[in-house]
Amino acid sequence: MSVLHFLSAGAAQGLLKALQPAFEAAHGVTLQGRFGAVGAMKEALLAGEPCDLFVSTDAMVTELSSQGRLDGGTRAALGRVRTGVAVRAGDSRPDVSTPESLRAALRAASGIYFPDPLRATAGIHFVQVLRELGIHDELLPRFRTFPNGATAMRELAAAGGPGLIGCTQVTEILYTAGVEWVAMLPPRFELATVYAAAVAAGSPQAAPALRLVQLMTSDEAASLRQQGGFE
Repeated sequence: MSVLHFLSAGAAQGLLKALQPAFEAAHGVTLQGRFGAVGAMKEALLAGEPCDLFVSTDAMVTELSSQGRLDGGTRAALGRVRTGVAVRAGDSRPDVSTPESLRAALRAASGIYFPDPLRATAGIHFVQVLRELGIHDELLPRFRTFPNGATAMRELAAAGGPGLIGCTQVTEILYTAGVEWVAMLPPRFELATVYAAAVAAGSPQAAPALRLVQLMTSDEAASLRQQGGFE
C-alpha cells in the first residue's frame, strides 16, 4: 500500500483523523504525517520533509503556492476557526465574555495553557491579548506553553491542581478528551482564521492527495467540519 504524506496544522487534526479510515480503504493508501503549529509545518515543508498534502492557514497556503511549493490550483478552503478558552472537564467555567472578566479569570488562574507563542497562530494571538490586557509580564511564571494547541490541551487535561485555564483554537479544544470549551474570546480579541488544504508541488501522490482535499472540503464532510469547530 502506498503512503500519502501530509503536514497539517493542528486545527484540522480532528477532521483528518475522522476521514482517514474510510479514505485509506477506498483509495488504497496509508496516510502518514504529523500535526503541529503552522510555523512548524511551513518549516518542515521548506526543509524537504515528505509532503503530498499540506493543510494550514489560507494565508500560508496562498504564500507557499505563490512560491511554487504548493499547487495553487488544488487549494480549497476548509472553513473558519475561532479561538476560545478551555478548562478541564468538570472544573468551574469562568466568565470570559468581556476583556475585564477575561483579565480577572486569567489573573485567578494557577496555570495558563496555550500553544507556541512564536509559531502557532493561536499562541501568537493570545500573547498579544495578554499584552493588551496588561497582564503578560505578571502572569509569565504561570505560562505553560507547548508546540501546538492539541498538545497544550492534552497537557491541560492531564494536569493536577485547581484553577487551570487554556486558550487555543476551538477545533483543538473540541476534539481533546478531558477539556471543555468555555467560550470564544471576547469580541474585541476575536481571532477567526480561515484554513485551507492543497497538494504539494511535484507530489508523487498528487491524484489521491487531491481527492483527499476534495473530500475534506466536500458537502459530505460538512457535518464533521462543523462538529470539529469549523464554520
